[in-house]
Amino acid sequence: MDDITLTSSSAAQLSAERPELAAVIERWRIPVAYRKKPLDTLDRVLPDAWFEDRGIHRIDLTSYLESSLSPGAGTNGWINSGNGVDLNACVLNAPSPSRSIRIKGGRTKTGESENLDLEIVSGMVLAVVGPTGAGKSRFLADIECLAQGDTPSHRVVSLDGRVPDPAIRYAAERRPVALLSQTMNFVMDLPVSDFLAMHAECRGIANPTDTVRSVLEAANELAGEKFYSSTPLTCLSGGQSRALMIADTALLSESPIVLIDEIENAGVDRRLALDLFLGAGKIVVLSTHDPVLALLACTRLVIRGGGVREIYETGDAERECLIELEKYDSALKGIRNDLRQGRRLDPRSLESVL
Repeated sequence: MDDITLTSSSAAQLSAERPELAAVIERWRIPVAYRKKPLDTLDRVLPDAWFEDRGIHRIDLTSYLESSLSPGAGTNGWINSGNGVDLNACVLNAPSPSRSIRIKGGRTKTGESENLDLEIVSGMVLAVVGPTGAGKSRFLADIECLAQGDTPSHRVVSLDGRVPDPAIRYAAERRPVALLSQTMNFVMDLPVSDFLAMHAECRGIANPTDTVRSVLEAANELAGEKFYSSTPLTCLSGGQSRALMIADTALLSESPIVLIDEIENAGVDRRLALDLFLGAGKIVVLSTHDPVLALLACTRLVIRGGGVREIYETGDAERECLIELEKYDSALKGIRNDLRQGRRLDPRSLESVL
């Protein structure tokens, strides 16, 4: 087949007729619903999420597919070495997931220079603390928009030591950052299972049924009140909605950077939420007033007056404090649960807290 025939064929057809290309095509992770469509039509029909995950613009898709299917196309295609096909080279020319972000300081609200040059790597949790109105949300917003000195704070954010491509900054569907805000409102009146299945399909997940089940199970572990696969999205409480999106972002989204605004207000299991993100290798940045969350982080920034004033690493002494704080937190959690279940309290139930 020549290139024209290749791109006018479907992924399913190519996999069947050209076994040596099967691994190439599998790495595209084309959703099942689109695998029988000609490759040269996919730029018009694939969902935005597919392009977001790969950092590819729609208008460039056909050329990427041609490149990856062409023998001898270098690192963008499959290479005939004379002894077969080098399947390790069968990748699209898309950016790899970000493994680090670097934040350079800007200015405080009074115009002072901010003494900040911080790198955060994959699997790390950064806590941002400070009084209400100090600028915590601005800090998260600077990371979300991959600021280049063009926000009120004048901070600069780089990915993997490089200036972010403007196409990634300004095209919402291609950003490597997921933001979980304090309020989550759904406008689609779908059952939870349909919403998750649609997302899994958009991501090209190989076993969507198992993934949907895993996300739902994780969300119910996070949430206080259980909900079901048949529950309409619009019937979820604020805490349930937040739990669902935390599980969805951790287990389905491929965004390598997760920003969380005051997760302690969500009514979810905070430690389990962090474990989900870290288990997925995410970079986590969270703003919080919660001392347990602040000490669970590797590093915390203290913001006042719109600027970072202190940077602390969580040391051994504070980890000892964390152990004690978690005991109190667990006891308070039990008391909150008793109240939710309609049980009465007596002074003896407070002994473990006081």
